[in-house]
Amino acid sequence: MGIAKKREFFMGCCRSFLLFCFASSFFFLGTHQLQSSQTQVLLQLRKHLEYPRQLEIWNDHTIDFCSISSLSQVHMTCLDNLVTELRVLGDKPAKVNDFNGFSIPNQTLSEAFSLDSFVTTLARLNSLKVLSLVSLGIWGQLPDKIHRLSSLQYLDLSSNYLFGSIPPKVSAMVKLQTLKFDDNFLNETMPNWFDSLSNITTLSLRNNQLKGSLPDLSSSSSLHVLDLSGNKLNSKLPSMPKGLVMLLLSNNSFSGDIPKEYCTLSGLQHLDMSHNAIRGTPLAAIFSLPNMSYLNLASNLLSGSLPGHLICGSKLDYIDISNNSLTGELPFCLRTESEKRVVKFGGNCLSIGMQHQHELSYCKEVSPKEKQSGGKDVGILVGVILGLVVLTVLLVLSFIIFCRRYCPRGISEQHLLHKSVEDNSAVGLSSEILANARYISQAAKVGIQGLPVCRAFALEELMEATNNFDNSVFLGEGSYGKLYKGRLYNGTLVSIRCLPLSKKYSIRNVKLRLDLLAKLRHPHLVCLLGHCLDGGVRGDYSPNKVYLVSEYVPNGNLRAHLSGNSPGKVLDWSERLAVLISVAKAVHFLHSGIIPGFFCNRLKTNNILLNENGMAKLSDYGLSILAEETDKSKASDGVSSWQMTSLEDDAYSFGYILLEALVGPSKSDRREAFMQNDMASLNSLDGRKRIVEPIVLATCSQESLSIVISITNKCICPESSCPSFEDILWNLQYAVQVQTTADGDRRFDSASHQY
Repeated sequence: MGIAKKREFFMGCCRSFLLFCFASSFFFLGTHQLQSSQTQVLLQLRKHLEYPRQLEIWNDHTIDFCSISSLSQVHMTCLDNLVTELRVLGDKPAKVNDFNGFSIPNQTLSEAFSLDSFVTTLARLNSLKVLSLVSLGIWGQLPDKIHRLSSLQYLDLSSNYLFGSIPPKVSAMVKLQTLKFDDNFLNETMPNWFDSLSNITTLSLRNNQLKGSLPDLSSSSSLHVLDLSGNKLNSKLPSMPKGLVMLLLSNNSFSGDIPKEYCTLSGLQHLDMSHNAIRGTPLAAIFSLPNMSYLNLASNLLSGSLPGHLICGSKLDYIDISNNSLTGELPFCLRTESEKRVVKFGGNCLSIGMQHQHELSYCKEVSPKEKQSGGKDVGILVGVILGLVVLTVLLVLSFIIFCRRYCPRGISEQHLLHKSVEDNSAVGLSSEILANARYISQAAKVGIQGLPVCRAFALEELMEATNNFDNSVFLGEGSYGKLYKGRLYNGTLVSIRCLPLSKKYSIRNVKLRLDLLAKLRHPHLVCLLGHCLDGGVRGDYSPNKVYLVSEYVPNGNLRAHLSGNSPGKVLDWSERLAVLISVAKAVHFLHSGIIPGFFCNRLKTNNILLNENGMAKLSDYGLSILAEETDKSKASDGVSSWQMTSLEDDAYSFGYILLEALVGPSKSDRREAFMQNDMASLNSLDGRKRIVEPIVLATCSQESLSIVISITNKCICPESSCPSFEDILWNLQYAVQVQTTADGDRRFDSASHQY
């Protein structure tokens, strides 16, 4: 019996030991080995930040970043193979006074830096709970997509060059406990949605340029620290939450009396309202709050006398009421000799021979002087405004008379063109796209230096090139007219599209539209070589068709290279990604590389052509400014809503191009049926084996495939928010990075086995 018990005890110990070993190994492997995709994101972030000195420790890609010892300037924590905490303290120079929203050499990151792209990359670390990026020279307007970091509890972007407003979608980051944007250039009004951050305990927006009124924060029950000092807020003081511990509102323009509710903030320890325009007599009860240790009311417009029986709280060791208009005796508890506390009261009119005090008349005359000065200022301001209004009216009238007399026809033609462009493109571009348009246009010049200049063709040239538009050179017909193949007199192969025109367009107006199309030059756009108007050019004659002459792209369209049943060479996964990235770059250029942008480009795989080198080029783009048909139902909703829909139309169409690249033409053609029955199956391995093209499965990594499936779903799923083409492009490029890493690992493993 004793032997049996010993054996049972021994076996139990062995099982416990094995279980401990297994759990320990799982812990160390799971906690310290960072996923390769997370490593790629960190390296991409380092690139965005232009390789700061603090991140040189990431130079060795072979080591696990989670195992690197934390330094004073860089700290990272990982859990279950994911980054949960990232803190980087840079060494960019202190805040400047003349920042105007653009890059500053040696102080901010370069002009090429894009905060939108940076945040898009950062959002890949979706397990982050703590993020602190301080003094790194980050500049720009913080984009709404920051809310994708939905797990964040701590966010600190202090001492950078952020301007504009705090994105409204930050209100959706409900797990946030600390939000710090100190020492930036935020210059819009104070948001009124902070009460939706139910877990916020610390809100610090010190030393920005926020203006307007401070909203009521009394419902933010978790808020303990509020620091809004050094801004331009100019409202009366609002109610505050009961649990507040620190309230810092100095160096603003707050006015009115101190609210009586502040006397009930029993947990308040630190109150600084100095350098404002607060009036009235200080509330005696504030001095006796049980936990108050620091009270600063200096440099305001406080007046009247403090009660002689004023009681100071036992913890109050610093008081500053200097530079106001206080009169009368100084209460006993504020006399420095009464207790060991610092009290500053100079610059008033107190009846005490200590510190500098003004004559009593000074404090009584402050208000009338200010009032008189204020009235004089208002009178001057009104006079200046009236003068400007009269001058503006005179200038406008002069301009109208000049235009009617000297340039009536030119103005009307330009107006007609501008109106039509508004109907067909998003003139109301975001400020960020407008800011990047010049940069994108410069980037688009790479690779197009050898393209010929767009010119006018004679109809006889085109008839000769196509043998009088013979059926033998007819390539097909679509919504934008008939397409022919031709050969010019110099032997150049071209494609010629015959496009019907609206009768409302004069020749002058059509030529203006053709000039806009001629400006669209990009390596991944089929090059427009010229045009020919069918008819004479006299007077206001309206042509009924235009011939567009473009380069001939010989290797067929993308649709012919996606399926095993296709006649052309079937593209593998990496080749498909290369084509998709090329098209996304082209569409991104159409949207933002020229102002106004070109939208509603009717994207489909038939319009993506491949040249002899496999390079993708988008055809039939921008033709909506020439086509007669318009979508009147959308236009009736207003220009801005139509523009937004146009942006989404291209993203939606591109989503089905992505889908076709995944599952082949036959399945993607079912569209709605596929969305209802099969789209969700792409999220499982078994579903992918059943639906995805075999050559894709054979040549892709599952992680790379998942990235493309995710962005596809965002493009075509009605429940998802429509991504921008910058987002789409980033995701595709990221999928290539992941695929390249996987291919490299596969080759390394293969070489190791052979060795």
